[in-house]
Amino acid sequence: MQLQQQVILITGASSGFGKISAQMLAERGHIVYGTSRKQTESSGKVTMLVVDVTDPSSIEQAVNQIYSKHGRIDVLINNAGMGIGGALELATKEEVALQMDTNFFGVVNMCKAVLPFMRKAQKGKIINLSSIAGIMAVPYQGFYSASKFAIEGYSEALALELHPFHIKVCLVEPGDFKTGFTASRNISTATLNDSDYGERFAKALALIEKAENQGSNPILLGKAICKIVEKEKPSFRTLVGPLEQILFARVKNYLPNKVIQFILRSFYDIK
Repeated sequence: MQLQQQVILITGASSGFGKISAQMLAERGHIVYGTSRKQTESSGKVTMLVVDVTDPSSIEQAVNQIYSKHGRIDVLINNAGMGIGGALELATKEEVALQMDTNFFGVVNMCKAVLPFMRKAQKGKIINLSSIAGIMAVPYQGFYSASKFAIEGYSEALALELHPFHIKVCLVEPGDFKTGFTASRNISTATLNDSDYGERFAKALALIEKAENQGSNPILLGKAICKIVEKEKPSFRTLVGPLEQILFARVKNYLPNKVIQFILRSFYDIK
């Protein structure tokens, strides 16, 4: 069976999941456009565009450029994101806004720009990158978790609303992977220097980073993305990552909350 070539737009494609997924999709014969906030050289068969997902005008310009050339956008992959580590209590208004504007409202902005073209075509696919942190909250990454929980709820509602237009919505929920995300995390100095939170945060952060550095190969996620793109009727949710994390995420809803809290406190050394 011959592969059907699709026009794909993927955000945050200059590094990590986005870069690997974009390259893998392009190698499989798809027409792939990636975005980054800064000018990035096109790599291989991936055409890079400068897009700030928090700026609707830059999104509109990129989407119109693709549509003008190809007359369609078949798949939108919302991958762009960032993380802020620190205590919820000490997070500044600016930090919270940056986290939510990038991770959640960036997804909303991208969907708003692409959906009119997909509705006109009466087909399309939107793949939103959530996280295992969007299934169970991670301490000292609370607003990151909140942004991913928001994506989960948004995607559930969006899938229902777009069903009449034959547009599929899918969620990808990665666990820990070895990517540049660990090194690029914004760390709250206010939390590190706080007499109550500082030491606790440092311990939890070390455990978080250890799990990420020992995480799965990001090629595994790239393969999952390719499968969702090319499958006619993909699953709404795809969990991918270390086996123990996937299993815990799947049984979470069947466990008493006090058991879940105990397991998470033990893992993050919260006493």
